[in-house]
Amino acid sequence: MNTNHEATAAAVAPAGSHTEAAQARVDELRAMRDTIPNFTIPASLREQRRLVTAASLPPEFVELAAMVVKNNTALAVGGLGADAMRDLASFANAYSPVADEFQAMGHFLRHSTTAARNKAGYAALVVYEVAKRLAKTPEHADLVPYVADMSRALGVRDRLVKAKAAAAKRKAEGSAAPVPVTFPAPKATLASAVEVPPSKPDQQ
Repeated sequence: MNTNHEATAAAVAPAGSHTEAAQARVDELRAMRDTIPNFTIPASLREQRRLVTAASLPPEFVELAAMVVKNNTALAVGGLGADAMRDLASFANAYSPVADEFQAMGHFLRHSTTAARNKAGYAALVVYEVAKRLAKTPEHADLVPYVADMSRALGVRDRLVKAKAAAAKRKAEGSAAPVPVTFPAPKATLASAVEVPPSKPDQQ
């Protein structure tokens, strides 16, 4: 029994367990929505831009407006009283750092998945290069079909990368309109600006 292999297998979690654990984290994040007051989902991609103008007003302005509404309830817009205005402003101030943390967490998690793919991909490239060399020897002829499959899979990836690069290049060339070249009018020189009188014939 190979104890080293067992130790390595025990240290690396099965691939299926990552899927289950990741789905559990997704369920936890979605369940967290119900714990956040005033949690809303934008109806369209343009809604965020529509909200920016009023959302970026100074807090002092909102507080002054709340004071006015407090003293004159007839000014409450859409039934939004002074207490409700202050509660919404307080929620925004309190949960903005939470949003920042979520954004940072997403950035770090994206980096972690990219780093994991990099490690796995680098190891696969090393295996591929070594397998190509070993497959040339008679004692490792069983590696030939595996090398062929890996080469075919790698070729598909390379073709996709080249196709995307070519499409991006064509798009960039098509969007770059030629800039007309204009030449300034020639400036008058001192010699052309000064009228030279005709020369008189020599008097005898």
